Amino acid sequence: MAVFNEEEQQRIRKAIEQAESRSSGEIRVCIEKKCAEDVLDRAAKYFFQLNMHKTALRHGVLIYVATVDRKFAIIGDAGINQVVPADFWDTTKEDMLQHFKYGDIVEGIVTGLQIAGEQLQKYFPHHAGDVNELPDDIAFMDGE
Repeated sequence: MAVFNEEEQQRIRKAIEQAESRSSGEIRVCIEKKCAEDVLDRAAKYFFQLNMHKTALRHGVLIYVATVDRKFAIIGDAGINQVVPADFWDTTKEDMLQHFKYGDIVEGIVTGLQIAGEQLQKYFPHHAGDVNELPDDIAFMDGE
């Protein structure tokens, strides 16, 4: 799926690595072209498919984007949802949307990664011996 060129993919991967370097949290980005169902349901499906619910502290965050259908969602696992402000995911989505409106999907994703990373750092700081529990690559899906 050629949604992003290699430079854009590398920029997203670096943003994931940077966000995770300050935290014990885990962040994944999931991209597909079309989302034929409710965007939160679709994001939740991939959250489990990517084993994000299996982190030790239940502090995984998924940024899901359907590029053609122009839908996106951010979901966090139980551990992070218990500590972030109630409107955290909505305000993060608004910040991302400011970039998406102008067609800059990569910058929107990077913005979401930076904000999520700041919150993960605040509530789940990096500690000695921290293990990267999930891959930092982008999960490209081909669901319709």
